[in-house]
Amino acid sequence: MSFYNPYFLLLLLFVAGCFIYVKLKKSRYPGVKFSSGMFVRNLKPTLKVALSQNLIFLRMASLVFIVFALARPQSPVREERIETEGIDIILALDVSGSMLAEDFTLQDKRANRLSVVKEVVKDFIQVRESDRIGMVVFAARAYTAAPLTLDYSWLLQNLERVKIGMIEDGTAIGSGLASALNRLKDTKAKSKIIILLTDGRNNAGKISPLTAAEAANSLGVKVYTIGAGTKGLAPFPVADFFGRTVYQKVKIDIDEDTLKEIAEKTKGKYFRATDTDSLKEIYQEIDKMEKTSIEERGYAEYKELFSLFLIPGLLLLLGEIILTNTVIRRFP
Repeated sequence: MSFYNPYFLLLLLFVAGCFIYVKLKKSRYPGVKFSSGMFVRNLKPTLKVALSQNLIFLRMASLVFIVFALARPQSPVREERIETEGIDIILALDVSGSMLAEDFTLQDKRANRLSVVKEVVKDFIQVRESDRIGMVVFAARAYTAAPLTLDYSWLLQNLERVKIGMIEDGTAIGSGLASALNRLKDTKAKSKIIILLTDGRNNAGKISPLTAAEAANSLGVKVYTIGAGTKGLAPFPVADFFGRTVYQKVKIDIDEDTLKEIAEKTKGKYFRATDTDSLKEIYQEIDKMEKTSIEERGYAEYKELFSLFLIPGLLLLLGEIILTNTVIRRFP
């Protein structure tokens, strides 16, 4: 048993002091004086007299019970283990023009790479619980679409705003990685990861992808890299002379060697997503791999016991009041 308000127990000292004071005062001043004790020596006290002499014990007992009730005694009912996550995650997404290639499917319909990536990333965000997640997008340059946050609804709203063409075209993998690192370098999370997805080769920006990978390694940031796109020629939508959408087969080259080296330098892992299902499996695998649980023990539920003390205390107090005003009532 424990007490929620233990400081109320100090009132027991006050109750004890009052009891001692009253007992000393009564013993010092007798009610009736006799010249000799021989006249009352053989008289036995009646029940009424006994109650009157010991009524102080009833009052003190009621006060003790009420003090314990004020301290709110509690008893643990159920022990629970609580698990929390301590990971900061930055999603780095390629939004260059090559992500318009429609070699993926979504709900049994042809869809471009970015649309599918956004759907898969949405599912990834929704299954996380206590991790801070941020988002960086990059093309010819990089910018932060959402800082680290636990507000997943707001994060998903920002994900919906991500479009191809919002940044000048190009593929600055190094800049995207560096921008993600800037969001993680000062955080105090136990684990920090970047999930970088691209479908091309670094051809823009002033920062080399491998230089950014070395910086990530020095900061203790793990980078998972994903190369998205079919191997070989991919259907790419273009407008014909009449403004209609037609598809041309375009070869989009993914720099797998660099992506593998980035992952290797940062103790991460490289994945290749050639269709929607494989992309989903990759994010699911990363989700399973990156769970560093911190387990805490604590009592989740308590049973309040104050009534076990309050009710007897009030009954004793009520009994003392009734006796004082009836059976052992005193008249001037």
